[in-house]
Amino acid sequence: MKTFCGRANPTTGAMEWIEEDENYDYHQEIARSRYADMLHDKDRNTKYYQGIRAAVSRVKERGEKAIVLDIGTGTGLLAMMAAAAGADFCYAVEVFKPMANAAVKIVEKNGFRDKIKVINKHSTEVTIGPGGDMQCRANILVTELFDTELIGEGALPTYEHAHKYLVQEGCEAVPHRATVYVQLVESSRMWAWNKLFPVHVKAEDGEKIIVAPSEMENCPGVPSVCDIQLNQMPSSDFTVLSDVITMFSVDFSKPVRSASTYYRVQLEPVRSGKAQIVLSWWDIDMDPSGRINCTMAPYWAKSTSAFQWRDHWMQCVYFLPNEEPVLQGEVVYLTACRDEYSLWYKLQKPREEENKADVRVESPVCRCQAHLLWNRPRFGELNDQNRTHQYVRSLMKVLKADSVCLCISDGSLLPVLAHYLGAKQVLYLFFYLRFSFFFKANHLEDKIKIIEARPELLTSSHLEDKKISVLVGEPFFTTSLLPWHNLYFWYARTAVASHLTSNVTVLPQSASLHMMIVEFQDLWRIRSPCGICEGFDVQTMDDMIKNSLNYRESREAEPHPLWEYPCKSLSDPQEVLTFDFRKTVPQHCLSTEGSVNLLRKGTSHGAVLWMEYHLAAGISISTGLMQISNEKGNCEWNPHCKQAVYFFSSVIESETLPDLPSAVTYAIKFDTKTGEIAMDFKL
Repeated sequence: MKTFCGRANPTTGAMEWIEEDENYDYHQEIARSRYADMLHDKDRNTKYYQGIRAAVSRVKERGEKAIVLDIGTGTGLLAMMAAAAGADFCYAVEVFKPMANAAVKIVEKNGFRDKIKVINKHSTEVTIGPGGDMQCRANILVTELFDTELIGEGALPTYEHAHKYLVQEGCEAVPHRATVYVQLVESSRMWAWNKLFPVHVKAEDGEKIIVAPSEMENCPGVPSVCDIQLNQMPSSDFTVLSDVITMFSVDFSKPVRSASTYYRVQLEPVRSGKAQIVLSWWDIDMDPSGRINCTMAPYWAKSTSAFQWRDHWMQCVYFLPNEEPVLQGEVVYLTACRDEYSLWYKLQKPREEENKADVRVESPVCRCQAHLLWNRPRFGELNDQNRTHQYVRSLMKVLKADSVCLCISDGSLLPVLAHYLGAKQVLYLFFYLRFSFFFKANHLEDKIKIIEARPELLTSSHLEDKKISVLVGEPFFTTSLLPWHNLYFWYARTAVASHLTSNVTVLPQSASLHMMIVEFQDLWRIRSPCGICEGFDVQTMDDMIKNSLNYRESREAEPHPLWEYPCKSLSDPQEVLTFDFRKTVPQHCLSTEGSVNLLRKGTSHGAVLWMEYHLAAGISISTGLMQISNEKGNCEWNPHCKQAVYFFSSVIESETLPDLPSAVTYAIKFDTKTGEIAMDFKL
C-alpha cells in the first residue's frame, strides 16, 4: 500500500506530496538506528553477559527457577545471554514490531525457541497469569533502556511499572544500579552554545556593539540535553572547577519512583572561576558488589586506560541558568532536578541554600525566544568572531550609501551588520516575526523592516516600490539537515528576481560543493554489520539494516558533526560542483563525474561532502574542512556545522577489498527541480 506524505522541500522550499510505501517510516527508523553501534560495543556486551551469568547463578543457588524478563529486547541479545547462562525461561518484550519480528528469527536461528518468548507489546501492556503473556512474575529483570542522559528513553516509569506488576519483590536486576556523576567547569567554548556574546563591529562612524536581549541573560534555555562526544573536547577548552562527584544513584533491584524530584550535593570548588557548565555522565554496576562496571566517564575522569568508543551513550553538557562566580574552597550547593525523562541543574550559595522551599522541580522553559530559534551549534556559529569578521569584510566591499539591502537567512545577524555598515535601507525576509525582540534590544526596530512572507509571495508593496540592490544571506536555514539544503538561498534569490536591480550584488556570489575520501577512526562502526555478537548470530539484524539502507535503491548521505568523530583524509579535498547565485537556478541538472586519487594508505570508509560559500572577491566560508592538520591526514572540521557522510558499500556490506584502491571514481548530480543530490562512488 502506498501513502501520500506532505513535506516542505528543504532545498527548493516547495511543498511537495510524495508517494511513499507504508513501510517507509520504519525503514528510516531502522536505517538510522544505533543497533549496529550497540552490537559493536564490546565493553557493554561483555559486562551485560557477566552480570546476567552472575544473576542467574545467584537465583539458582537459592534453589529457585530463573525466570527472566528482558524489557526492550531489540535483537533478543540479552535474553539469549540469559538462556545460554542457564535461565529456565525468558520473556523478551519489544514494542517496535519490525524489531520484534527480527528478534523472533534471531532467537530461533540461535536455537532458543523453547527458552525465549518474544512479546510484541509495550511492557506496561504485558499481562501475567494463565492465558496471559507471562505465566508468572520474573525474578530476574534485564533491561537496556538507557540513553546518554540515562532516563531520557523512559527508563524510570518502565522500571516503576515492572516492579509493581511484572517482577517479584527482591528480584535480581541487571544492571543492578546506575550512578550519575557531575563536574563543574568553566568553558567559553561550551557557554557559547547557550548565550549570545556581544558582537563588536567597526563601522565608519565608530565601533558598534550588537547585544543580546536582557531576557537571555537569565533564561534557563531549553530542557533538552546537549549530548556530545566529550572525549573529543580538548582539555584546553574548559577549566575544571570541582572534583567529579556522585549526584545520585538508582537501585534497579528495588521499586523505582519516576515522580519529579531533586537531589542536592555540597561542592567545594578546587579552583576559582565562573561556574557555567555541569558536565555529566553515568555508569552502571551489573552486579550488587559493583565489580562488573560499565562507565561512560570521559578521558580525564577514567581510572583505566581502556577506552571503548560508543555513539549510543555519550556524555552530557548542562548549562546553568546563569554564570556564577565561585571561589576555591568556598562551599556551594549543586541541585539536580528531574522529571520522568530529563534533568536540569542549578547552583546556589550557602545563604540561598537555606531557603529549601526555593527548589522548584518544573522543567525549564525558554523565556527569551532565542533558544527556540537557535540550536546550540547555531549559537556557537553566531558567536564565532572570525566568521562574523568575514561577513563584515564582505559587506564593507559591497555596500554603498544608497544600498537597499534584502536579507534572506533564518535568525541572522546580517541585517544588523548591514545597517551598521551603512546600507540606506535594510529589509529582512523572515517568517519568525518575534525576531523583532532581537532588533528591539539593539534599538533597531524602526531601522530594519521584517517582512513576514515567503520569497515567491514578495510584492512591490512589501518593498515600498523599491528595487533591491544588495541581496545577502549567510545562507542558513533551520530546515537544513544536509549541507546543500542551504541552497534554498538560490531558490529564494530566483523567486525574488523581479524585485532586484539589473546590477544587483548577491552575497554570497556563489557556492561550491567539496568532497574528500576519508578513513574514520570509529564512526564506520554505526553502519558496519556485526555478524556474530558474544557468540550469537545476529546477521538477521545486519540484513534488516542493509535492506533499510538500500530501501530506495540508492543510499543517501547522512549528516554528522565531524569534529566529534576523528578521521584522516586519504585524498586531497576536491571541488565537484559550483552554484552561481548571481544567476537564477537553471532548468537543467548540474552533474559531474571524475576520479579522486588516494594519497595515503588506509581504509576508504566513505566520502565527506560540504559546502563553501564565496562571499566576495577573495573571501570564503567553509562549512566543512578547516584544515588537514598534519602529514598523517588528520582533519579539523567546522565545529558549528554538520558535514555529509556517504558510507561506501564496502563498509555496509563488510567487504574485504583484495588490495588498497589507488583512486575512487564518482558521479554526482544535482537535480535543480527537486533540489536533491544523487551520488555514486566506486572504489
